[in-house]
Formats: sequence, C-alpha cells, structure tokens
Amino acid sequence: MFRGFSQLFSKSNKDLRKRIYFTLACLGLFCLGTTVTIPWASKIYQDLGFLEIFNLMSGGGLQNFSIFALGVSPYITASIITQLLQMDIIPYFKELKEQGYVGRQKINKITRYLAIVLAFVQAYALCIFYMKSLGTMDMIKTALVMTAGTSFCLWLGDQITKKGIGNGSSMIILAGIIQSMPNVFIGAYDAFINGSYALGLGITLFIVFILVYVLVLVGIIYIQLAERRIPIQYANRTTSAYGAQQSYLPIKINSAGVIPVIFAQILLTVPSTVVALIGNEAAINFVNNYIVYTSTTGLLLYIILIFFFGYFYTFMVMNPEEMSKNLNERGGYIPGIRPGEDTSKYISSSISRLTIVGSIFLTIIAVLPVLISKISSLPSTVTIGGTGLLIVVGVAIETYKQMESSLLARSYKEKRKRLR
Repeated sequence: MFRGFSQLFSKSNKDLRKRIYFTLACLGLFCLGTTVTIPWASKIYQDLGFLEIFNLMSGGGLQNFSIFALGVSPYITASIITQLLQMDIIPYFKELKEQGYVGRQKINKITRYLAIVLAFVQAYALCIFYMKSLGTMDMIKTALVMTAGTSFCLWLGDQITKKGIGNGSSMIILAGIIQSMPNVFIGAYDAFINGSYALGLGITLFIVFILVYVLVLVGIIYIQLAERRIPIQYANRTTSAYGAQQSYLPIKINSAGVIPVIFAQILLTVPSTVVALIGNEAAINFVNNYIVYTSTTGLLLYIILIFFFGYFYTFMVMNPEEMSKNLNERGGYIPGIRPGEDTSKYISSSISRLTIVGSIFLTIIAVLPVLISKISSLPSTVTIGGTGLLIVVGVAIETYKQMESSLLARSYKEKRKRLR
C-alpha cells in the first residue's frame, strides 16, 4: 500500500497526480458550496428523520438550506428507480440493459433527466414541509435554486469521473460525509472532557471512544473486502494455462452495500412524516411509541427491514440464473456442479448464506448508534458506526482499487519499455 502511494510522486505519474489535485479541487468547491445558504430560507431546527442520511451526504447543507442542500441524492434515487425498472417491469429498460455500452449510455441519460425532475419535486416538498412561512413564489424560487445546485453537483461529478479519480457522484457523497465527521469528535470531546466527568476519567473515556471508533472502522473495512471465491473451470483452458492461475467467481459478503439500510430508514420514518403532516395527536403518539426506530418495537422492525432489503437488493443485482447462463455461454462451469439449473441453485444457495452474514453485519453497524444513544448521555451528533461510515469505507476502497490498478498498469508499461 505504502509502496503504491510512493509511486505517485515519481516523474512518470505526473498526470495521475494532476487528476488527484483536480479531484481535491472539485471536492473543495463542493464543500464551499454547502456553506452558501439561500438568503430567504431559514435553518431547519427540528429532527430531519429519514432525511438525516441525505443531510449527512450533503455535508449538513440540507439542514442549513444551502444551494447544495440536496447534493447528488436525487441522482441516487433516480439510479435506484432505473435499476428496478430493468427487472422486467418495463421491457424498454430491459432491452436497453441488454444493448451493452450504448444501452448503458441511454440509461445514464434517462437517469440524469429523472434526477433533475426528482430534485425539483424533493426541493418543493421540503419547502412545503419545513418552510411554511414562505409564499408560493418563494417556494418555487427556492426549489429552482436547489435544483440548480443539484445540477451543478452532477456536472461536477461528471468532471471528476472524466478528469479526476474515482466515481464523481460517490466522491461528492464521500466529501459531504467526511465534512460532517469532525462534529462527531468535537461532540465527544465536549461530552467527555468538558462535560460533567472528572478530567482523568473524561480523557480515558475519550481515548476509549476513539479506539472503539477505529475498531469499528477496521471491522467495516474487513467485511467490505471479504468475499467468497467459487472456483471456475473453463472447458477450453487447461489448468496450466495463463500461468496456472485459478479462475474464480467472487461473491462479496455484503453485496448490497448500504442500500438496505437506506431503504429501511426511509420506510420506517415515513409514517412519522405523514402523521406530522396530518397533525393527529393520537397517531403521532402511536408512531413515536411503536414505529420510530428509537423505540423497542421500531428497532425490531428496523432490523427486519434491513434483512428483507438485504436479500431483495442482493438478488436484484446478482441474478443467479443470469450468472449461470453467462458462465455457460463462456464455456465455464463449477467443478462438481452440473451446468444449468444445478449451477443456478448452487450460486443462489451461496449468495443466500453470504447475505445472512452481510445482513447481520449491516444490522450491527446500523443499530450501533441507536444503542449508544440509549445507554449513554452523549449528544445525537456523537455516533459510532452508522450509514455514513459504511458509505465512506465503500467509496474509499473502490477509489483506492482504481488508483492501485492504474499504478499497476503503468508499472507494466515501464517494464515493457525497459525490455525493449
């Protein structure tokens, strides 16, 4: 790892350093934009509920009603919708999926247009819900400014993808979450050292907090990288071909990523938003006592939803029948397993078992902040684990892999030049 980073400073990798500097400059511009608030809009002081994850992605810009309040969250929503539409729901989207590169380009274009529409709808809904004192024209004007901010973020993400490092949209989400992270340690410092604890005990608890945070971070990295490699044999290759390297079908433990947690949070907190709009006191009390995930029954429902969406999304993105079909078309097979239906069942069984482990891991990380807030008197800003940390680790790993593969390809080119 350190050797790879040292290669960045060699003369041959000057263009790669420029890409990194360009990425950092774009992310800095995004962070600056999250501090520019809309003058006629006021800060949101109430609990954001399921919108808290989107506030985290925008670096706190949503709560402050900044010009980048929505960030790229409408694009994430649009991407999920288009992915669902490709599952035989609308034949046109399935046809685009099967067209390869051209089809993906068309899907990306549709996704971007849909993201702009969703951005305006979400922005206007936020104005109605949180800015009731504004007039209709002011709400429309605010929604247009926030939509323009999202459009700029999407353009900025495209520039990072083309001229920088990593996936642009993911890097913008990463920057927003990292921008909010210092508040966690500042809050912990104030609670332990400047709080009601004795100085020695407060320092000890603060050090323990940092150590636990690091351990959770290491655990997330380990699980995100963990995968099961199913051995694959090809009929047109011998075992000695390609340097005697064994081919594998890799299946991650957590193939669904952070999507199940986001879906569970949205579904679980929608009732609280609906009853707040209705204003029925009995309904509000029922939701607060039994459905909100800070309650016991709500926490159990939260866990069930994470497991459900973990299975649903994993099998949506990893279709065992398609994997078996693609393997058969390439002349590959799993040793000891018959091609066709038996291979599909074997892959499905493997994914199912791994999804159980992945869902348990997601549940622990997602529930950890709730449990800590219940058993301690720490402020709500002080959390360990959570959705934000999962996103940061996932994006960081993918970006590092991209940089590593780029450096590896460059080293091969240099070796070839020397051999010539």
